[in-house]
Amino acid sequence: MKTDDLISRLVHDAGPVRRGAVGRRVLAGVGLGGLASVVLVIAWMGIRPDLATAMHGFPFWMKWGYTLSLSVAALALIVQLARPERRPLRALWLTAIPIVLLACVGLLELARTPPADWLAMWLGHSWRTCPTRVLGLAVPIFIGLLWSFRRLAPTRLRAAGAAAGLAAGAFAATVYCLHCPEVSAVFVLTWYSLGILLATLLGALLGPRLLRW
Repeated sequence: MKTDDLISRLVHDAGPVRRGAVGRRVLAGVGLGGLASVVLVIAWMGIRPDLATAMHGFPFWMKWGYTLSLSVAALALIVQLARPERRPLRALWLTAIPIVLLACVGLLELARTPPADWLAMWLGHSWRTCPTRVLGLAVPIFIGLLWSFRRLAPTRLRAAGAAAGLAAGAFAATVYCLHCPEVSAVFVLTWYSLGILLATLLGALLGPRLLRW
């Protein structure tokens, strides 16, 4: 069979792809995984009892602003990497914006806090468990994104896995805010980011194995 004939047969029954199909598929995976993570945080850690009060304060929205911004940047990367193309990752620089902004907030915190209290502000009460909990909550979201990629066509598998891990970690950190009572930007920048980084590295490690098609 000639190559042109093979191509004609392959595309004969293929209809046009609906606009936004990739984004909807990715959001469905994130949504399903996110629901599982919410159930997990309720069953595993519990919702902080003062959540309604905390949602009226700056620290809670600072944390959500950071994690959700990283999530959006990661989703933009995923949508691009889900296609078989080799264009530069234009959305990559977006991930630096929330990190830089939160670092600025952290520097302001340090400037207003006596140096003797810096260590306590940095470690908080849960620095030992925060990164691993974020990583644990990221697992269902990562699985949801793997389901999304089953119908997509990534070719840069390690980068796609890393982006999926980044999105899973960032969304998991968003869910973790429902439990976490920490209020320091320095804490969030360090220990939340470490959990997100672990999820990203895990995604980069597993991507070539799990995203192959």
